[in-house]
Amino acid sequence: METRASMGRLFNPRGVAVVGASANPGKIGYRVVENMVKAGFTGEIYPINPKGGEILGRKVYAKLADVEGAVDVAVLAVPAEHVLGAVGDCAAKDVGHLVVVTSGFSEIGNIALEKELVALAKKHGMRVLGPNIFGIYSATSRLDATFGPGGILPGHVAIVTQSGALGIAMIGKTAAESLGLSALISVGNKSDIDEADLLEYLADDPETRVVLLYVEGVKNGERLVKTLREVTQRKHVVVIKSGRSARGAMAAASHTGSLAGADDVFDDIMRQCGVLRAESVQEAFNWVRFLSTAPLPSGEDAVIVTNGGGIGVLATDACEKYGVRLYDNQPVLATAFADVMPEFGSSKNPVDLTGQATGDDYARSLDAVLARSDMHAAIALYCETALFDTTQFADLLRSVYRRYAEVKPIVFALFGGERIETMIRELRSEGVPVFGDVYEAISVLGSLYRSWRRLTEGNEEAETPPEMDIASIRQVLARAGAQGRKFLLAHEAAEVAAALGLRMPRSILARDLDAAIRAAETIGYPVVMKVVSKDIVHKSDAGGVALDLEDRDEVVDAYQAILRSCLRYKPDAVIEGVEVVEMVRAGVETIVGARQDPSFGPVAMFGLGGIYVEVMKDVSFRAAPVTGRVAREMIGSIRAYPLLLGVRGESRKDIGAAADVVMRLGRLIAECREITDIEVNPLVVYDYGEGVKAVDVRILFRGTQGGDAA
Repeated sequence: METRASMGRLFNPRGVAVVGASANPGKIGYRVVENMVKAGFTGEIYPINPKGGEILGRKVYAKLADVEGAVDVAVLAVPAEHVLGAVGDCAAKDVGHLVVVTSGFSEIGNIALEKELVALAKKHGMRVLGPNIFGIYSATSRLDATFGPGGILPGHVAIVTQSGALGIAMIGKTAAESLGLSALISVGNKSDIDEADLLEYLADDPETRVVLLYVEGVKNGERLVKTLREVTQRKHVVVIKSGRSARGAMAAASHTGSLAGADDVFDDIMRQCGVLRAESVQEAFNWVRFLSTAPLPSGEDAVIVTNGGGIGVLATDACEKYGVRLYDNQPVLATAFADVMPEFGSSKNPVDLTGQATGDDYARSLDAVLARSDMHAAIALYCETALFDTTQFADLLRSVYRRYAEVKPIVFALFGGERIETMIRELRSEGVPVFGDVYEAISVLGSLYRSWRRLTEGNEEAETPPEMDIASIRQVLARAGAQGRKFLLAHEAAEVAAALGLRMPRSILARDLDAAIRAAETIGYPVVMKVVSKDIVHKSDAGGVALDLEDRDEVVDAYQAILRSCLRYKPDAVIEGVEVVEMVRAGVETIVGARQDPSFGPVAMFGLGGIYVEVMKDVSFRAAPVTGRVAREMIGSIRAYPLLLGVRGESRKDIGAAADVVMRLGRLIAECREITDIEVNPLVVYDYGEGVKAVDVRILFRGTQGGDAA
């Protein structure tokens, strides 16, 4: 609540000072003043420049101290070397927020100056937006404190962008698309105010219906996840994330000073939060424009009305791709469209009116969808034909859209020549959701349905976290840390697994050959043998693993082979012995892991396991800790999920037991922050009711000084 309240001064300031205002139209300090004047800012504008004078009819003050009125926001447009002095002046004036347009900070490696800026501001109770930004726009106060092209249309979409250049380009794009904004905020280096701060305010802003985020890197991911989870239960959120490729991630880091996290982690966590991720700026604009005006559906079932069978099939494919369910009650469809359906038409969904359809046929068909409470959305498709009067079609679509606008979602896709293209541009400028491509049209409807499901699912029920002995786990880590290690040996990892409540194969540490033989006979054949050495983490690479040993002779041969291979692999390795392990019976091999992600903090992972995990990369991620429902969603999202459901006559596997392990590792990584990585690979999943078995557990850590989770 404190953040929301303080952000109010940023979006609805009583007065704005432009420090570094200029009478030169080519300077940023001039453009900011000009945009505020032209936008009709409801507060006071105070240009600051030691030369004094006048800019656009506004008195220029030689220094901020000369201003008599309240200044809630100061836009700093002075060179980087003068910013700290300006911050001191703002502190003396009791300014609430600093909008630091100036560049030359962490984005070019000048991290120390940026930290000094934030520290000085915080010392005096000020928040910092930026540096390295183009400014801020707020429709409620008609504040355009940017140096962009101006002329921003008021509306219901808020844009938060990390890229200044792209953000400025978006101003022109919104005008071209007739997209109205409730706010536009450039966050730049995110030295202080970040997306989470702004989302908390925008969640309560009555003018904002949709938030569009452009993100290059995530800094405080844990807080962002928490905020997004709350906001998406009330409003639509769309994100564009650059840095998808490895090279793109490097470019994003050098551009803004932020570390772009692994794209697959980002993608899965955004889905977990209910955020819609767009592939391109155009797709994002299509989505947010539709989401800002479309009514929420009352159910899942959509109806396609078309005059062409081929385009109807394309639309059906697009509905499957974008998660739009089609109405499928055939008797009702036949009755509802009987009056407009020619003998050779089809009332199946898609409803094909054939190429002879008239404008009246379209109107009556769509009215039939509008009238029925069990048909929840409409997709209207049109292919240009010689029999149809295209000149009258624009008025028809306007009329249909007006009837639907506040009742049910509807999208239009038109395909034809120059007249159709002109009509599309004309209607889109008026806000009608019409597209020249079927997939574009259904993509926006799919975005509404995905967000609607999040909005209607409600809060996730609280669950009792699984029991585990965290204190014992920390003792194991402390002992290993005392030896100067950052990873656990096999027997130590087994102790942690026991404290977690995981079931592992029976194992015995053998320090010589005779002990290995006794261990194998105690456990019972067949057995597995693994090298135990603090110098060899990846045992298979070193030839340190032998499987399916059936008798004493095989144990002897394997023991000697393991020692030879490991010493050849790393001659100076200190080998403590071998671990003799029960040979686990076959099941579905999965991998469960958790780690401290550099962007999002604690993250849990589930996927297809075994030796092929690095090749197949069939894994899913979620921010940790995770509930049982989220764990099951993770499991269900991998491509290999059908293997767990049972294939070719096999029984369904114990998915619940696998989800329990995901929850346990998720809780551990969230509470025990000294652990950087924990991986169970493979976790063998058996038939329903038979549970799971953790075959191998690998744990890395960074020290045990922290005690409680940070």
